[in-house]
Amino acid sequence: MTKQKKPSEEPGVPRRNNSKQILDAAEKVFSVHGLSGTRIEDIARACGLPKANVLYYFSTKEKLYKATLERVLGHWLANAELHLSAEQDPAEGLRQYVLSKMAFSQKHPAASRLFMHELLAGGRHVRGFLKTTMREHVANRVTVFKIWQEKGLIQIADPVHFLFLLWAMTQSYADMQVQYATLLGRPRLTQADFETGTEAILQLVNAACLQKRDGN
Repeated sequence: MTKQKKPSEEPGVPRRNNSKQILDAAEKVFSVHGLSGTRIEDIARACGLPKANVLYYFSTKEKLYKATLERVLGHWLANAELHLSAEQDPAEGLRQYVLSKMAFSQKHPAASRLFMHELLAGGRHVRGFLKTTMREHVANRVTVFKIWQEKGLIQIADPVHFLFLLWAMTQSYADMQVQYATLLGRPRLTQADFETGTEAILQLVNAACLQKRDGN
């Protein structure tokens, strides 16, 4: 009788595990040193794998950098598509979106800072993504906001800039964490700080949501 393989022994599982290990390390190293200041050796050391293993999964530093960025962007887009849909109640959808973005900023600050590094450097490695996938994503979210507006559920001056502000408010708790913590008089932001920040953002966002009246 053939011995059944355990899940960890299934084909592709070690590859997925190693890829995640490499991407997790790359996210942290690239967020500190950027593309030009990072070596494959630095990432290999950070993830505890030989340099040859890193190059086996990602043949060049540039491909690893791009894959790391795309993983961050993919996570952000998935959250928005899940919570900001026409079928959602605006107040609840926006609440869940803010909660997910703030949780990501708290748990993965390096990911947000990595994206900020890339934009400050000119955005060359994400420009194609921004012009295609991201632009389509924004157009779809704007459509959702307009549907909510037509139903009298939200009141916002401009759907595109409303989305921009949602990004700015939530991602700033990762990108500007050092500044915020210093101004609050502590070495780093605490769980309570993130909870307070989340409530402050939700208070602003909720002001755009209108209560649905009976009979309307």
